[in-house]
Amino acid sequence: MADRGIGLQSLEQSTSLVDQAYTVILDALCDGTFKPGERLTQDDIANRLSVSRQPVTHALAVLKAQGFLVQSGRRGLMVTSVEPDFFQAIYQFRSAVEPLAVSLATLRLTKNAILRGRSLVEHGRNLVVAGDARATLQADMDFHAFIYELSGNPIIGETMRLHWLHLRRAMGHVLRYPGMSISVWQEHSRILERMVSGDAAGASDLMRRHVVDAYERVKVDVATGETIGAA
Repeated sequence: MADRGIGLQSLEQSTSLVDQAYTVILDALCDGTFKPGERLTQDDIANRLSVSRQPVTHALAVLKAQGFLVQSGRRGLMVTSVEPDFFQAIYQFRSAVEPLAVSLATLRLTKNAILRGRSLVEHGRNLVVAGDARATLQADMDFHAFIYELSGNPIIGETMRLHWLHLRRAMGHVLRYPGMSISVWQEHSRILERMVSGDAAGASDLMRRHVVDAYERVKVDVATGETIGAA
């Protein structure tokens, strides 16, 4: 595989080389550096990261188990395609789980939590204005993680963590469009303020509508991985 000058940099030696390799490769998968159908080899990635094959092997094994890669030949792996049915399943799951998380979180709001939530929303809006798509996506994930944590139900956060890794592959396309990003943060703000008012049912309904609308924004074409529809 030819070196295209992608953002894979040498890793510093540490006890967490597997974690570092996993994060770097995952980022390359999610930002489109490694495209669906592309073949990856342990030796090539290890050389480009300036590490031994062992941490790369372990990192690739985790990514394969998580569904980002599939076996391709005896020594290689291939980047999986973005499957619309899979993303639809994730959003169907989210439309049930996230309203529940909001309902639980509303009952656990404190003054500090309100300040934190508003700070996350303001931060997200500022990133939209700055035009930083990658940071905006991370801020979006952070806002939802804030809701999961505040719900007090650890299963929600643990379950959604892996799903968000897959969602990154599609959402990165959507959040490159400022108008869509702004609408996302307007929805986040309305959800939070409804929670602050103590209206758990109303906030839950807003979250459900937010997730349904988000699905329309991240529909993807199975062949290209590009956004084909947005609301």
